[in-house]
Amino acid sequence: MTAAGSVGRIVGLDLGERRIGVALSDPLGLSAQPLEVLERRGPVQDVRAIAALVKTHDATAVVVGVPYTLSGGESEQTQRVLAFVERLRAVMQAPIHLVDERLTSVQGERDLIAMGTRREARRKGRVDQVAAQLILQTYLEMHRHA
Repeated sequence: MTAAGSVGRIVGLDLGERRIGVALSDPLGLSAQPLEVLERRGPVQDVRAIAALVKTHDATAVVVGVPYTLSGGESEQTQRVLAFVERLRAVMQAPIHLVDERLTSVQGERDLIAMGTRREARRKGRVDQVAAQLILQTYLEMHRHA
């Protein structure tokens, strides 16, 4: 059983303005690993790319990080992410879960620096993947302890 209540992998997403970081859980839903970064192409193409990843990896659910403000409110970016999630829900059969992603990109950057990834150019795409991994790992741990 995974954290979502069924056996299978879960895809985690960090939706940025230019890139989408993608992570994938193990089949038991215990740990998340960075998978890849998708360059944003437009809402329709982005939804298709994510749907293809979900199908390719036989994912049973999708977890999306929502960038709330530090006070827990909504910003323009929050609204853009929530609108994109609605587009995803319109075409996907897998359930989509939301996770508060405050500070995951900052933590991802710190983790990469700590691992010795020094050059900013090398870190850019990796930060998105690591942020997606942190979002997904947060979801997995929340549901494992629930």
